[in-house]
Amino acid sequence: MRTIRLLLVGVGNLGRRFCQILAAKEGLLRDQYGLSLVLVGAADSRGAAYDPQGLDPARVAALKSSGASVSAYEGAGHAEWDAVRLVLEAEAEVLLEASPVNLTQGGDPGLTCIRLAMQKGMHISTPNKGPLVLAFQELVLLAAENNVQFRFDGAVAGGLPAINLGQRDLRGAIVDRIEAVPNLVTGYVMDMLTEGLSWDEALKHARDEGVLEADASWDLDGWDAAAKLVILTNAVLGYPARLADVRRTGIQILETDDLYTARERGYRYRLLAQAERRQDGSYALSVAPVPLSPEHPLGNLGRKQMGIVYMSDIFGTITAIIEEQEPIPSAASLLRDVLDIVLSPSVGAVGKKVVKSRR
Repeated sequence: MRTIRLLLVGVGNLGRRFCQILAAKEGLLRDQYGLSLVLVGAADSRGAAYDPQGLDPARVAALKSSGASVSAYEGAGHAEWDAVRLVLEAEAEVLLEASPVNLTQGGDPGLTCIRLAMQKGMHISTPNKGPLVLAFQELVLLAAENNVQFRFDGAVAGGLPAINLGQRDLRGAIVDRIEAVPNLVTGYVMDMLTEGLSWDEALKHARDEGVLEADASWDLDGWDAAAKLVILTNAVLGYPARLADVRRTGIQILETDDLYTARERGYRYRLLAQAERRQDGSYALSVAPVPLSPEHPLGNLGRKQMGIVYMSDIFGTITAIIEEQEPIPSAASLLRDVLDIVLSPSVGAVGKKVVKSRR
């Protein structure tokens, strides 16, 4: 039996559900893998909890579901600690960094926590797009320098293994084109509009379903999809893309007549993220609402589905699609990363190093 100690930064929708998964999978992990994954610390925006002997993940989830902070965990709570303090004080093998995306103020607390954890010798799993967009190559190199693994498969398209598919299963190939629908909310909203709802009604439904954040512009203006495209381009294509390289158009430019006309033709609008290889080896990046035909690999996505298409020189065209009725698959990507770290430590340890120069 191997014991792996975990720290969790961010106990929101994903972090809370990860705790539920960890509790539910305890027996399977023990019986199938000989593993005991012990959550020793957790931090949210109001404090932290730390016990070297282990926290009860179900209890952590229950605290968060009740609206309390993890700092209310009896006997282990620290209301005066923040996420950085937890990483500095705690001892663990893996940091799970699931704090909210922050592309300003240095990407914190996520970026600082990841840097500190790597320097302490911790492996990393994160679905947080902020550190990856702001400092991808720095973190890849820092992981290599500290001999730790850096996993982030949940950062693109929720529970869909889009990054793993590109990094591991397309080895040896040149990827000529990526087409992805990595953002669930925009498809949900556009389908609602097509069914006759107003913008306000569609957005309310999306919020009620828990798929739209309070700041809707992150999704509707295409920033989320653009960030995910930047991560794919760096991690899978090895090209040092930045957010500013993405030609971005949000869905709010669409009129409802555009959506109706497309549906009458059998087409369906989706916010499509694309990376197309140029002759010099660089990539043209774009995010825009596109009417997809039923023949397109992603042309029949439902309102809670996401997908990706890889077009390569030797593996042809590969398509992967996921349906996420709720965020459980996104949260489960953390478990997938941890198992990847623990069970396959010598395979693809820190991702694909970016070696191509920018034009």
